[in-house]
Amino acid sequence: MRFLTALACSFLLAVPSFGQEEGGLKKLWDVYFNDTSKAAKHKIIAYPVIGYTPETSWEFGLSGLFVYNPKKDINNRLSEISALAFVTLENQYGLWVDHALYTDKNKYFLLGRFRLQQFPLLYYGIGVETPSEPVALIDGFSFTLRQRVLRKVAKNFYTGLEFDVNHLSSVEIKEQNSEFIPPPGVEGFTNFGLGLGLVYDERYNVLNPRKGVFVEGGFLHYNEDLGSDYSFTNYFLELRYYQPTFKNQILAYQCYVNSVAPYKDSEVPFNQVALMGGENLMRGYYLGRYRDNTLVASQAEYRFLPFPFSKRFGGTLFGALGAVSPSIPDLNVNQVRAAGGLGVRFLLFPGKDIYTRFDVAFTNEGVGYYLFVGEAF
Repeated sequence: MRFLTALACSFLLAVPSFGQEEGGLKKLWDVYFNDTSKAAKHKIIAYPVIGYTPETSWEFGLSGLFVYNPKKDINNRLSEISALAFVTLENQYGLWVDHALYTDKNKYFLLGRFRLQQFPLLYYGIGVETPSEPVALIDGFSFTLRQRVLRKVAKNFYTGLEFDVNHLSSVEIKEQNSEFIPPPGVEGFTNFGLGLGLVYDERYNVLNPRKGVFVEGGFLHYNEDLGSDYSFTNYFLELRYYQPTFKNQILAYQCYVNSVAPYKDSEVPFNQVALMGGENLMRGYYLGRYRDNTLVASQAEYRFLPFPFSKRFGGTLFGALGAVSPSIPDLNVNQVRAAGGLGVRFLLFPGKDIYTRFDVAFTNEGVGYYLFVGEAF
């Protein structure tokens, strides 16, 4: 289970763009613990990170977050760009960039992610009936870029194109055992996907939604005739709902369905099927611990932002259920996996209502720890 923590808990790095009115420790204190700047002012945070996993040894890196309102107008929705660059003692490296950007008047919505890394993954096999221990360690160079370019066509309603580039090469299979069966794509592949997306979004702050509904649906089609190594279609549907209860308390709910369908006689690469786990949905499970053509998962979270007795500290309780299967009709309630846990929140930027989260998640397979800026969903 990957564990990533931030040394920033003890010493956050000030960034020059905050201004030059004050300097030294006073400026550092005000930026992170006495933020009185205007709500529309841009915010940047950068901090070192360190982590450890058996497959990578020690990891060292730098993480950053940039949040802003377009044209410094608080009537425009909050946009964010987050990034992480890291290296490990095993000569592995990675660069991750995620963004959710709105333009002026919220006319366009750009939602995407970028991953470039030489990084190993634990492979347990396909399906829910897989061994309790990995059957192989698959190392390789990977590159992924997924982008949605959506335009507002009505209030809170966006539609547009989506594209995805997914590449895997220089694969080396390590520590495989007798149960390892080489899956499709393990020798490497390059796939290009193009599709359509529909989004209904009532959120103002994507890092900490307090009320409203978010719905996304669409598909991505990959075709060998268009240069991909495999032909298949990826369908996805997601619902998020946020309901304020008492003062500074929110009940949040998420449901996610992802299903990939091979085209004609093609297959789906092992790393582009639906993956369960990770730092957001089904926390507590390693990302890809369970994988298959279909994933259905949901979670609920109760948030105190902040606690009634504190101005900066809050907390959450969460639980999740999920299952993978070859197809939606094959879903079996007896194969559902559960996860749950609790978290602590610290109000990082009061002017923009952004919290740092530290979550501890429990499953019947172990415990996961997560430290990030912004809520899980």
